[in-house]
Amino acid sequence: MPLKRTFEISIQDDREGAFTLWISGRLETENLRPFLSEVETLLEGKVPAKMTVDLSRIEFLDSAGALGLLRLEEKAKAKSISFDFIHVSGDAKRIMGLINREALSTEPLVSDQESSSLIEQIGEVSLKICNDFVSILTFLGDLLTALAHSIFRPRSVRWEDVFFYMKRAGVEGLPIVGLINFLLGLIIAFMSSLQLKQFGANIYVASLVGVAMVSELGPIMTAIIVAGRSGSAFAAEIGTMKVNEEVDALITMGFDPTRFLAVPKVLAAMLVVPVLTLYADFFGIAGGLVVGVIGLDLTVYTYIQETMKVITIESIMKSLIKSVVFAMLISGIGCQRGFQVRGGAEAVGSATTSAVVAAIFLIIVSDSAFAVLFTYI
Repeated sequence: MPLKRTFEISIQDDREGAFTLWISGRLETENLRPFLSEVETLLEGKVPAKMTVDLSRIEFLDSAGALGLLRLEEKAKAKSISFDFIHVSGDAKRIMGLINREALSTEPLVSDQESSSLIEQIGEVSLKICNDFVSILTFLGDLLTALAHSIFRPRSVRWEDVFFYMKRAGVEGLPIVGLINFLLGLIIAFMSSLQLKQFGANIYVASLVGVAMVSELGPIMTAIIVAGRSGSAFAAEIGTMKVNEEVDALITMGFDPTRFLAVPKVLAAMLVVPVLTLYADFFGIAGGLVVGVIGLDLTVYTYIQETMKVITIESIMKSLIKSVVFAMLISGIGCQRGFQVRGGAEAVGSATTSAVVAAIFLIIVSDSAFAVLFTYI
């Protein structure tokens, strides 16, 4: 059954190519589509210099009707037509003020049309990567500025939050970091012993495990675990605050979100990840020790002495330098992805996943750079 018509539209032509649009009756949800359709029909083929909409005869206006009027204004301005509302009642102004005009021109979070062409898809992905790179560099600049400010003004740092995140990222991560690296050292020792036993070189299992854990596997595995535990948590926390408009509230109150939210997380990660790396190295070597003593008939003293021969202060310092850089990358990308969240719970989940993937990628890339750097320096 068709809806009863509850509005009337008439046009009065003025001089100099301008005209006035008279709207009377009720503009509401039920007749929004017929209203927009009739307006388009009346204005088809007309491009006036000025359009005036008289609302003095409006009897009722809800938010849908107000949206229709703002859509009419948007279309007129898109055609470079001077537009104006006259005789707007107080109630109508209040209803129209509830509409977020910026949201009308904002692109949707999910595109209605998907690219069917391979070239278009490649172009979209390339643009997305470039925009993401620019966004990361912009956030990096803000973060470095905030960290420099914290160094010169340590009292401005929220140290209670720093200690809280050190507990979450460090103390609570000790069991999983220790277990994984212990098993990793055990596996490396076992697999390498299968080959070295053929040459009677069982003693070199200790050297191999020590070098592998301290130089590469200890920092990398610790960083990957921290990225999965803490990097994702940072992104989810800030992303949820972004969705709940808590970040906007901080800005309104005069706080810098980067200093207030990101700096404590980054400082906590940079302080705790090197300690976790040393802890991981110890457990990795302990895992190799178990294989050496049980499977290779080595004594504890012999295994430790051989390990100490290949582990130097220089190798430990290189490992700690790596871990500090990894910590900054993990916490920084987690916070950056959190600040990028737009939408609802689904966007928070996407940001969390993106933070972990991006952090692991940056860890591998930076470790490759360190390998080349430490080789030739």
